Amino acid sequence: MRLFHFSDDAAIGVFHPRPLRVPVDRGPGREWLNGPLVWASDEAHGLLYLFPRDCPRIVIWPTPLTTAADRDAWFGGTACRAIAYVEDDWLAPLRTAAIHRYRMPPETFEAIDDVGMWVSRSPVTPLGLERIDDLPAALAAEGVALRSLPRLGPLKSVWQTTLHASGIRTRNAKDWGPAG
Repeated sequence: MRLFHFSDDAAIGVFHPRPLRVPVDRGPGREWLNGPLVWASDEAHGLLYLFPRDCPRIVIWPTPLTTAADRDAWFGGTACRAIAYVEDDWLAPLRTAAIHRYRMPPETFEAIDDVGMWVSRSPVTPLGLERIDDLPAALAAEGVALRSLPRLGPLKSVWQTTLHASGIRTRNAKDWGPAG
């Protein structure tokens, strides 16, 4: 298993556990996930982090339970693995930003059963670092179609479909409204 942490900072020698900047309601018994942790993503879900840090995005993909109707409505016959939506204003930063992908040792990490996310309660020294300069090309290499809209708000209905939908940094989206 390969785990990664994505950052705009290229000079992290050791990742120290820290609480989330903006706590997330993950349900009863999972409040500890807002506490001091080091976060990592498995390789299959790294596509969610090939964006500037604060870029609001919604990434969708079919699951084994996705209906043909939902797939046709949202993917329209495209052969991509996933579709990533960003707001138009984020296209230029997306095209010019670089992200650093740190390879993390898996020994102290535990899965949290949430879209390939893993956490460590201990400090972690990365095994390696790769700079990714062309984020749109990196997304394309992962089979992700990039789409932009003036606002992400009209996509809220995707959570009522049989597709998987991940919303990241949606608090930074125009007119998104309060969390939840």
